[in-house]
Amino acid sequence: MEKVLGVLDGADLGVLACYFVIVFAVGIWSSCRNRGSVGGYFLAGRSMNWLPVGASVFASNIGSGHFVGLAGSGASTGIGIAVFEFNAIIVLVFLGWLFLPVYIVSGIVTMPEYLRKRFGGQRIRVYLAIVALLLYIFTKISADLYAGGVFIQQSMNISMYPA
Repeated sequence: MEKVLGVLDGADLGVLACYFVIVFAVGIWSSCRNRGSVGGYFLAGRSMNWLPVGASVFASNIGSGHFVGLAGSGASTGIGIAVFEFNAIIVLVFLGWLFLPVYIVSGIVTMPEYLRKRFGGQRIRVYLAIVALLLYIFTKISADLYAGGVFIQQSMNISMYPA
């Protein structure tokens, strides 16, 4: 019997259902712990070592834009596109050495918290939140949605718009 591309089998749906149940359960479980403060939420009560923290930072940075966009750029232009990510390592380490001591001495966790402590008031925090949301929506989310649509179109042989 010949399989049709784009049709999910029962096993596929089972794997997807298990994945979403596990992610939902982990989210509920972790939301019940360490919710007392901003530090408890963002830093897990300062109870984790470097490996899960680094994996979380890595996972939150990587999206479908990386998998589709960088792979396509690498296939068409060569391995030189990887220099972008290797340079990001150097820049992130430098920025960590530059800003981390300031954050630790100040006892803050987030950038808006630092701005409130340094400049006072709410306007700078609201401005930062609005700019961050607009930049995230118009750059990262739109590119990730488009890359995900291209991936689904190519892998399942269906139109990108219903994907």
